[in-house]
Formats: sequence, structure tokens, C-alpha cells
Amino acid sequence: MVPTAAEVLDGIDLTGRTALVTGGYSGIGVEVVRALAGAGAHVLASARRPEKAQRVLAEIEGVEVGELDLADQGSVAAYAGQVLASGRPLDVVINNAGVMACPETRTADGWELQLATNHLGHYALVNRLWPAIGTGARVVSVSSTGHHLSDFRWDDPWFETGYDKWLGYGQSKTANVLFAVHLDRLAREQGVRAFSLHPGAILTSLGRHLLVEDLQAVSTLDDDGNLVLPDFRSPEQGAATAVWASTSPELDGRGGLYLEDCAVAEVVPDGPQTTAGVRAYALDPDAAARLWAWSADVTGVDAF
Repeated sequence: MVPTAAEVLDGIDLTGRTALVTGGYSGIGVEVVRALAGAGAHVLASARRPEKAQRVLAEIEGVEVGELDLADQGSVAAYAGQVLASGRPLDVVINNAGVMACPETRTADGWELQLATNHLGHYALVNRLWPAIGTGARVVSVSSTGHHLSDFRWDDPWFETGYDKWLGYGQSKTANVLFAVHLDRLAREQGVRAFSLHPGAILTSLGRHLLVEDLQAVSTLDDDGNLVLPDFRSPEQGAATAVWASTSPELDGRGGLYLEDCAVAEVVPDGPQTTAGVRAYALDPDAAARLWAWSADVTGVDAF
């Protein structure tokens, strides 16, 4: 039985700790915020729609909402500046917000939206927040088995030769894993560790762009020919691995790992997308270093 985020934190006291959660007002993000705050943490919940976030999170004590649009590098810089100006050290950063399989969309910079939001926004945010990320902190990136769909597309990351929404999603989720691999390599000497994870299949607003044929693609047929959807878990269960990655003493002294079901995932061979495991290309340290350098060049931000 998959635990909930609250069950993962049972017996853990986060009083005096500060956690930042992007997208902490919808889907599993709400449950991550709820669990961390319930364990005593002060939670900074960044939101593209802060008014909605205020309504959703109003009943959770110890939560501070701020405006952040990860697809807008100016917004990332402004929000990071506000956090730094508060003078509070960050003990946990959870890169949770994201978009999935959206129609082709370009940011003001001309960047493909999924890569811009899921990876480059979080890359720039963590680098800008680096002065506040203290010894013992953990940086956690929510990836997905969607990374099985595509390695990083070095020859055409922006889909200038034709857009595929699922390859775009897969590339951005691979980038999340590679980001954690290299951040951990850079930050471990300063006592900061990084992780990435698959939260499991959860029905949330992340799937708002999905069409009937998209659900058919991830479904199987029963004996009567009816579609059977994957084994979806609740948002409370979906939040569990992110919370575990952020707090578990089992991960002390470890980092750069891809996690699922509150455990370290196994490396699985390349091939069609499966429901579990991590591809070796997403953990490749050379590719991770290459992506970091590329991201620094694109965003103009590099704390290291």
C-alpha cells in the first residue's frame, strides 16, 4: 500500500524549517504543502495564479503564497529576489510545478513552453535562490516516467523542425532528472543534496490538455474490450515520494538519485515507456553536465 505524505512525515518534526514548493496550490502540490506545514514547516508556496493559491491554501497554517510564473525568466528573478530579501534560509526546495502535453506554445523568449517551465524555470530559480539554500538542505525535482518518452533532444530542443507534445514532455522530464544529477555533483561539498522522482500516476489538473486518444494510449483493454486506465493513486499518495525525498533520514549522505514509491528506482533498459524505473540516459553525468552548461547559456544564470 502506497503511503500518504502525512504518513511519511509521521514522527518527523519540521518546526523551524522553511520549505519552498512551486505549484503548491494544485494537484499533488497542495498535499505536499499540507503535509510539510502539518509537520511544522513554514512553507513558501509559489503560484502562477496567487489569488487562486490564496483561496486553496487559506485553511493551512504556516503557508506564504508568492507569485511566480516559471515560463517567465523575469518573474523567476523577481520572486527569487523577494525570497532572498526576506533573509530566511531554505531547508527544502521542491520543484513541483509543471505542464504536460500542451499544444505547441512559445514563451516571450521563443522557448517551447514545456522545457521553459518544467526545466529552465526551475533551473534558474534554484540558481538564483542559491545564497539562501543552506547546509543540510535538499532540492527535489518532480519528474515522471514520462522521461522514458525522450532523451534530451540536443539537435532540436525547441522543436523547430516539428512539434510533438509527448516528446516535449518527455524531454522536459529527462531534464528534471539530469538537473538533479548535476546539482548534486556541484552542491554536495556544501552539504546540499538533490533528488528527482516519479510521483506515480495521479489524476490532477496537470492532465487538462489530454485528449481521449491520449487516455487510450495509456490504457489497456479488459476481457470485454473496455478501456482500463492505469492504477491511479490519490494526490495524498502522489505527494508521498516528494515529501520522503525532502525529509527522510534514509537518504542522509546520498544524492543524485531518482526515486519512486519512497525508494530508489531501478535503472531499466531503453524501450517503450513503462510504469516504473529510470532510464540510464537520464542519470548520465556527462549529459547532466552538458545540460547544466546549456541551461546556463540559455538563461544567463549560474550560481556555480
